[in-house]
Amino acid sequence: MTTSSKNKRTCSQGHTYYKSSDCPTCPICEQDLKPENGFLSMLSAPARRALENHGITTLQELSNYSEKDILKFHGMGPASLPKLRTALEASGLSFKE
Repeated sequence: MTTSSKNKRTCSQGHTYYKSSDCPTCPICEQDLKPENGFLSMLSAPARRALENHGITTLQELSNYSEKDILKFHGMGPASLPKLRTALEASGLSFKE
């Protein structure tokens, strides 16, 4: 079993955290950015950022994409699709065919 060493880092906001990967995302800043409600709050941080980076912040905007399109976004995985599908259906919407 290998152990990964974590490196101490400080983000531009002054938060100190430890990470073993090369990912530059500060987990403290990321937690502050997470919405408290809405469909984006149900997603993992990478999936949420994937949608936000494509300008998708509402279910109406999401409904303009197919599931296949969404899965192409970096950071979006298949585990997020059921959550997105449920949120769309609750609002009377669906993914584009």
